[in-house]
Amino acid sequence: MNKGRKASGGRYKKQRKKKHHEKIGKVRTVKINERKTKSIKKRGGGRRKVLVTSNIINLIDKKTKKATKAKILNVLETPSNRFLARQNILLKGSIIETDKGKAKITNRPSQEGSVQGTLIQEEKQ
Repeated sequence: MNKGRKASGGRYKKQRKKKHHEKIGKVRTVKINERKTKSIKKRGGGRRKVLVTSNIINLIDKKTKKATKAKILNVLETPSNRFLARQNILLKGSIIETDKGKAKITNRPSQEGSVQGTLIQEEKQ
């Protein structure tokens, strides 16, 4: 059987083309480097700042309930896709190494203008 054909050999035809709002947009990946943002258009004519690269994370320590900035050193693991961790791509749920210790990213950096996270394990000194 040929792919895209009926059992009788006839072709399946598309009902219609995809509408503009149904089309898949560009996949934005946030990598580790100096902070760089990009402005994109939103529906309704508004603008949104999104991250392209970043090396700073806003860390929240659950014990002390304090927020501090930390420098991102490396991506250790990404639960959704292990190959993205090798490329140092920042995603929600990724475990990263910072100068303060291990942290977990809690927001979606590709859709927001910053990287937020919680401290998992403090670095021993």
